[in-house]
This record gives sequence, structure tokens and C-alpha cells, in this order.
Amino acid sequence: MTKTKILKFVQKYTMIIALVLVTAFFAWQTGGKILLPQNITNIISQNAYVFVLATGMLCCILTGGNIDLSVGSVVCFVGTIGAVLMKKDLNMWLAVLIMLLVGLLIGAWQAFWIAYVKVPPFITTLAGMLVFRGLSNVVLQGKTVAVTNAAFVKIFGGGANCYVPDLFHGENINILCIVVGVLACLVYLVLAFRANIARRKAGLEADPLYKVAVKALVIVAVGVFFTIRLAQYKGLPMALIWVVSVIAIYTYITSKTTIGRHLYAVGGNETATRLSGINTKRVYFFAYANMGLLAGLAGILTIARLTSAQPTYGQNYEMDAIGSCFIGGASAYGGVGTVPGVIIGALLMGVINIGMSIMGVDANYQKVVKGLVLLAAVIFDVVSKKKNG
Repeated sequence: MTKTKILKFVQKYTMIIALVLVTAFFAWQTGGKILLPQNITNIISQNAYVFVLATGMLCCILTGGNIDLSVGSVVCFVGTIGAVLMKKDLNMWLAVLIMLLVGLLIGAWQAFWIAYVKVPPFITTLAGMLVFRGLSNVVLQGKTVAVTNAAFVKIFGGGANCYVPDLFHGENINILCIVVGVLACLVYLVLAFRANIARRKAGLEADPLYKVAVKALVIVAVGVFFTIRLAQYKGLPMALIWVVSVIAIYTYITSKTTIGRHLYAVGGNETATRLSGINTKRVYFFAYANMGLLAGLAGILTIARLTSAQPTYGQNYEMDAIGSCFIGGASAYGGVGTVPGVIIGALLMGVINIGMSIMGVDANYQKVVKGLVLLAAVIFDVVSKKKNG
């Protein structure tokens, strides 16, 4: 392999390599504790909101490096509404529907000002961050509202009993988790090879089959490892089901649909996109209305995991989502980024968080490390753009 090919390989898989190296470092520093089944489960459950919010944030960033600063406050406000409604014994599913609708309406409200009135996204969402944080305090009156609906907590939560029941009743290992993991790996293999073959038949550039096979086998090996680890604990966390659903839906939207292609086009060159006949206002509206919807889902997952609603919930959630996007390869200029890349960025943040926690690193130093990782990711993006330019 030539030096140029090595550089291209490293550039293409920088974040995956970083994730592997960081995980290996913490495994060494913690004596392997970070790879214990319970800790792997905690990475998923404790960071479910990051995966969901980062997926929505990617759609905003694709439009030109735009961000949504209000998502943490929207998460808090939606959770507040849901907790108050369920405290009044409203049907759980109706409360969930209302929470999602509230999130969508907030997203649509902000999207209107951004898309049709041309108020800068930074200003619009900064105002939203203040407004909905304030409304959360008003509704809760500075108090904590407990979420006592056991079914809601079990279905959307990340606590001790929030796992998919093992239908096969394995004694020392969760057999259902193994079955699901193996099926997921088989589906991935089929899709990976079908996509490569389809590109060849269409006369498009495609990787050699041996490269596809090597990449697929590495991903399957990692998938099997994590499947076994999850099965050795309590199996599939319910939070993982929601996260995987969001990832699958938005991977399809961003890569296979018209609106997905329009998001990339607007971020690449908004003027050219508009002149080509694409309604760029609708693209912006979709991005921010969708962000509100996913913030609503993150609010549901948050109050279910913490079994309460408080005025302080959601603080810095927007920073976790934005950081995951940029660390996962999204460009600060827009038009570049993928959902799988963002998930890798979120995983990297999660590994750093739990690794430093196990090591007993002070919370303030944890923020310093996360800030430096984010800065390094953006610097890498900017330097790469200059070299390619």
C-alpha cells in the first residue's frame, strides 16, 4: 500500500481509528473495566439522548453549518409537559403523542422564522433556548415532578428493569439478544454486498469486493463482540431499540430520499441549489421542524430514564449533539456528514465520558478533554478543506 493510499485510508476512517484507540486506551487504564457488559450497556442507555439529538442536529448542520442551540431547553420543556400530564393520570400513549407534537410544533415555530423570515438560526435558536428553559421553570415552579408510570419508564427508560424480555429464557446469557445481533449482522452483510453489486451494474465507481468483505467482517466482528457483551448482562436495553430505530430511519432519509439529497445540496451551494429549482426554504423548514420532533423524543427518553422532570434537565445537551456531529465528520461548512459518522462521534464522546468517570477524573477536567476533542475535530475538518481546496 502506497503512502498516498495510507493517507486516504486514515483520512476516510479517522474517527473509527480514533474510537478504537480511545477505547483501547481506557481499557488499558481501567484494567478492562470499560469493556465490562454493564459499562457497555451504560454507554448506550446514558447517551441515548445524544444519539437522537445528534441525528437531528446533523440535518441542521448539513444545510450550511447551522446549529440548533435550543434542543436542551426543548428536551426539558417537552419532558416537563409529559411529566405533568402523566401526574394527572393522562393515558401514557396520549401523553407521548402530545410530547412529540409539542416538540414538532416548537421545531416548526423556529423553522418558520429561519426558513421564511430569514432570521439567522443562531439567533432564533438562542432565543428558543432562553424561552423554553424559562417556560419549563414556570410550569414546574422550580420543583421536581416524579414520573411514576411504570409502563412508560419500562418502554422508554434506561434503568435497571428497562430491557427487552428474553423470550427464550436463557439462564446465564440473553439468547434473544444473541439472535437479534446475529440477524442484524446478516442483514448488514447482505445490504453491503448488494449495494456494491448494484453500483457495479449501474456502471458507477465501486470498491473491490475484497475491500467490501474486509470492511464488512470488521464491522460484523465488532457487532458480535458488543452483542455478546450485552447478552452477558441483561440483554437489549429499551433505549437501544429507540436509538437503532432513529438511526435506521434517518440513515435512509439522508442517503435514499429526495429531501436528504436536498439537505446536502443546500449545504454544498445554496445559491446553485435554489437556481436549479429546489425550494430551499422547505429544506430549512424540514431540518428545524425535524430537530424539534427528535428533541421531543429525547425529552421522552430523558424523563423515562431519570423517572422525573426537573427545570435543570437538558443542560448542555445541545453541546453534546453538536460535538458528536463535528467529531463524527460533519463539516463546519455544511454539505458533508453521515448518520453513521455522527453515531461514531457520539460513541466516542460516550466512551470518553464513562472512561474518565471510571478513572475518577474530575468533572471539570472531563469538560476540558471534551472541548479539546471537539476543537481537534473541527481543526482537522478545516485543514482538510484547505488541502483539498
